[in-house]
Amino acid sequence: MSELLIVDNDKQCRKEVCAIIQESKYSFLSIYESSTAHRGMLLLKQSKPSALMIDISLPDTDGIAFGKIALQLYPDLPIIVMTQLKMFELVQSSINAGFLGYLLKPLSKNELIETLDRVLIPVLSKSINQVMKSNEEPFTADLKNPIGSAIQYMQIYYSEPLTLKGVADKVYLSPSYFSKMFKEETGMTFVEYLSFVRVQKAKSLLRMSTLPIEVIANNAGFANSGYFATTFKKLTGITPSDYREQFHLEAEQGLTISSGGV
Repeated sequence: MSELLIVDNDKQCRKEVCAIIQESKYSFLSIYESSTAHRGMLLLKQSKPSALMIDISLPDTDGIAFGKIALQLYPDLPIIVMTQLKMFELVQSSINAGFLGYLLKPLSKNELIETLDRVLIPVLSKSINQVMKSNEEPFTADLKNPIGSAIQYMQIYYSEPLTLKGVADKVYLSPSYFSKMFKEETGMTFVEYLSFVRVQKAKSLLRMSTLPIEVIANNAGFANSGYFATTFKKLTGITPSDYREQFHLEAEQGLTISSGGV
């Protein structure tokens, strides 16, 4: 589950953060709040969140000290510091502690979302990728069916930066011969088929989740959301956002018809 933990004694600030997130593409996040470090540490130990937001001035401890302890528990936990104090020393201390974001109060909506984009997208993409990969069968090359093996490999490792040469090496063929065989057997070039696979994987995530388009693009193996949107529209005729909206609309209509027929 994707979770955000906010540890801040400033109730109004916590309320503002929640409001901004609930109206953004990160509305799927489950948000947990704490006004003290003690309570926040209990929540941290119960479950690792996708990100932690902490105020530097907590009533029962120093926020930077709290963040350092959090990183001892979860070394890869993204931490965002919030404070009303505009001091270079605090920024430097946050960076030295390994925190990934520093926001001044009162919070700017754009700065908060931009910070979440930077720290959350890699984390969410990695998490999704691990879940999806756990359901895949391990790859074993069948030298009697090199193109079938190549297709299996692309289906498993689609999110990685695949190249024609790299996949050809996996099935022990020269790049030129592999390219020729691949086109003959699939009717597509290597690049065309890889784009097709990635778009199919993205469709599944668009249907099953409310994850931001950037996260889905990253998880599906596209270099950026712009290239993803262009490729998606080229293959499907609509944008990723329109596809998601259309699917949910059809699903709602299907439920309405089903309920009306009972």
